[in-house]
Amino acid sequence: MATLFNCNLPEELFYLIDKHVWLRVSGDGPVTVGIDDVAQNLAGTIVSCTPKKAGRAVPKGQSLATIESSKWVGPVPNPVTGEIVEVNEAVRKSPGILNQDPYGQGWLVRVRPTNWEADKAELATGAEGLEAYRSFLEAQGIQCRPAGG
Repeated sequence: MATLFNCNLPEELFYLIDKHVWLRVSGDGPVTVGIDDVAQNLAGTIVSCTPKKAGRAVPKGQSLATIESSKWVGPVPNPVTGEIVEVNEAVRKSPGILNQDPYGQGWLVRVRPTNWEADKAELATGAEGLEAYRSFLEAQGIQCRPAGG
């Protein structure tokens, strides 16, 4: 896992950098989507998470979930066009999971992409993706809280 400006960003994930959304690919199945460490740091304590229901087709850019914190209320945009096939009910019941474990138990939804090859070309990943994210954080003046801070 890379650490950029105190933000933890796993290199193997795909990122929608300007929206602070991550996507994990596992085989040919659905992709898992969540908010990254940058998002949970910017949001502060997350008090509510309302994912959309499974079975819904959601175009790229439209909301997969709404998150509310002490600082912010807003949508989590879908990084790929597809159908929501699974929702993480744990984050609805305990939204603080998003602050504690954004890449593990804090995933939001699983989406079956309908145009993965085209959509993934617009996402950042690997060393190049992390460098692009580093440049974005630097340009925006964003830093995460140090671990334990």
